[in-house]
Amino acid sequence: MSRQPLRALGLSTGKKARLHRILYNAGPANGTALFLPYDQGLEHGPRDFFANPAASDPRYIVRLAVEGGFNAIAIQIGLAEKFYWDFAGEVPLILKLNGKTEIPSDASAVSPLNAGVEEAVRLGADAVGYTLYVGTPAQEQDFAQYRAVRREAERWGMPLIVWAYPRGSAIAGKGGKSSFYAVDYAARTASELGADMVKVNFPDPTRRTGVPAPYDGEHSAQDAVNAVVRSANRSMLLVSGGERTGDEAMLEKARQSMEAGATGLIFGRNVWQREHAESLRFVGRLREILAKYPV
Repeated sequence: MSRQPLRALGLSTGKKARLHRILYNAGPANGTALFLPYDQGLEHGPRDFFANPAASDPRYIVRLAVEGGFNAIAIQIGLAEKFYWDFAGEVPLILKLNGKTEIPSDASAVSPLNAGVEEAVRLGADAVGYTLYVGTPAQEQDFAQYRAVRREAERWGMPLIVWAYPRGSAIAGKGGKSSFYAVDYAARTASELGADMVKVNFPDPTRRTGVPAPYDGEHSAQDAVNAVVRSANRSMLLVSGGERTGDEAMLEKARQSMEAGATGLIFGRNVWQREHAESLRFVGRLREILAKYPV
């Protein structure tokens, strides 16, 4: 499936300029994206750093983003304020505007704001990120909060990347958060609500318990991710690496995502939970995949 160029996505001047810097002046510089997220310290707590204690240091992660040739790094405002300035201009910044801890139940998940678009402009960010929980009983509150962010992003010409995450008690009974049904619905929801770029997890078509037709039938992994890209419409799509699993399986999902027409990949723990040299070797393999899908 072919990717649409920036000029075909209906973007404002500011958004187009910033996305051009991300996609063509950084990383592979061929219109594809490789993002390094580092919001897990808030979302999961320090437990994610035990596999590689060096990763608990934000300076190590920003340096890794530069050395690995990433298109951008996604971090929360506290780390952006205190650590990004050492590397400002060397790797584009995506400022995450909201986040939560994993301590409360996800049954009625909502991710509160802790930063604004104007702060992203002040910090030199080229995009902002917003976590939208699709399917949560608290979606009325979430949608209202998101609407305010979307308006601010439009006012400042700031690209809005939506972490579209199926969550909540109803999702658990309909295949779970990684089911083809849930991921496809999340991608469509983010597009309907005005996301410029959407981040999703790779869909699992084998998780069919409780899902509606036609998701309850047999679908291949490639067919599922093809459908998710279509559901994002003119919102660019990023596919997450998720939790660290076998390398070959992750690389195959990356290849399938790009074959489907995704704009790129967003790999965090799969990269920085490794020893430094191993991290760079794995990133090199991801970049080899992206090199085959220029826009």
